[in-house]
Amino acid sequence: MADPGFLLIFAISLVAGFFGAMTGLGGGTIIVPVLTYLGVDIKLAIAASMVSVIATSCSSAASYLREGLVNLKVGMYLEMFTVSGAIVGASITLASGQDLLFVIFGCVLIGAAVLLFIRQRAPEREAVDNRDRLSCWLELSGKCEDRAEKKTIVYYPSRAAAGGPLMVIAGMISGLLGIGAGAFNVLAQDLVMGLPTKVSTATSTLIIGVTALAGTGIYLSAGLVDPDLAVPVILGVMLGALGGSFILIRSTNRAVRNYFMVVVVVIGIDMVIRGVS
Repeated sequence: MADPGFLLIFAISLVAGFFGAMTGLGGGTIIVPVLTYLGVDIKLAIAASMVSVIATSCSSAASYLREGLVNLKVGMYLEMFTVSGAIVGASITLASGQDLLFVIFGCVLIGAAVLLFIRQRAPEREAVDNRDRLSCWLELSGKCEDRAEKKTIVYYPSRAAAGGPLMVIAGMISGLLGIGAGAFNVLAQDLVMGLPTKVSTATSTLIIGVTALAGTGIYLSAGLVDPDLAVPVILGVMLGALGGSFILIRSTNRAVRNYFMVVVVVIGIDMVIRGVS
């Protein structure tokens, strides 16, 4: 494995953690591609990124919980699906070739950017109580204080039966690529289940930590978690995520959706090109 150096990896992870917490995408969208540019094997980069996702979740989810942005009932319900998907996804990574992983990674990043673009164009919706029977039984409704808008937001999550299976896919992507799959988590909660953007971003941050824990077990058993790589990644991501979550709490919903989209598309296209060439 190439040795990019502790300080360089730490600096990259610091930036990745910041934007990962701001958007709910997870820092792996930057960590994995940049580490491969520096000569790190993509499977080792994915394993290190997966560990860092746990750090991101621990450091930023605590802030969101204190602010009341996380819907714990929604999180615990969806984690049942993401964990099973992560185990399957990590197992697929172990059996896949590097070129295929590059192509899949790039396509997923481009897809994540498209989802963010769709959500950016969608107008803000008023909270409507159209809960189905399962959503009512799970008691998923909640409220939170929006500091940027200076108002209390009441919301009524619905279509829980559709949100669950979608999160299996998100969990598979997370385990496969070590990126947290935050974009898919956020969109499933936002567009399908009707959670406010900040609530879905904060809840996604909690979910991806539990999901990554399941995937990390697979990579640990395969000996792919390199401590020399994982330590600076964890430290950088944790500090960056703390800053990102601090700003998210005080920013507008539209500002949250504007981050990262162009960068993710460029990185995704480059990853696909590297895989096929």
